[in-house]
Amino acid sequence: MSIRFTTEARRGVVALTVAAGLALGVAGCGGGGDDEKPKPSASTSRTGGSKPSTQEGQASEPLAEVKGPNGLLLKITSAARDSGGFVTVNGELKNDSSGVVVIPAALSGNETEIINNGRSLGGATLVDSKGKKRYYVLRDTDGRPLTTTGFSSIKPGETIDVFLQFPAPPSGTTDISFQLPLFSSAAIQISG
Repeated sequence: MSIRFTTEARRGVVALTVAAGLALGVAGCGGGGDDEKPKPSASTSRTGGSKPSTQEGQASEPLAEVKGPNGLLLKITSAARDSGGFVTVNGELKNDSSGVVVIPAALSGNETEIINNGRSLGGATLVDSKGKKRYYVLRDTDGRPLTTTGFSSIKPGETIDVFLQFPAPPSGTTDISFQLPLFSSAAIQISG
């Protein structure tokens, strides 16, 4: 017994076959497995001295300067709200003393998951006193803080570009406090 198809039926079978092939191709290329690790983008770079590319709203004058122990000085140059639902704080960490300064472990905070990933600025927080909320540095799927890492000391006069990413406060919130262990806190304003 042979089956005959009309021209319209043949077109339908061909269209169905093409659609099925495309669906299989997309599924095969999509990845999305839970075991895949995200690839760092410029905004999630974790290496020392790296920071996201300059964003709109970056001030020529720092938003704040906060002093830390042993001559460390942190200049906050921008705090920008991104469309992805987070706030990126950029700055410069400088050794303003005449000797080498070992980065205090306290700057990493006290969470085991962050401490296990080496020295960082993972102990920083943003505080929305009006909304009564504290925002901690974001982490990737492996628990690494989304902030500059990999530095253990700073030479006299040396400056390291740093960044930190936090969950974004509600869109109406622009005035927040930046806090980093061992440093004075600073009132900053979120742009964007």
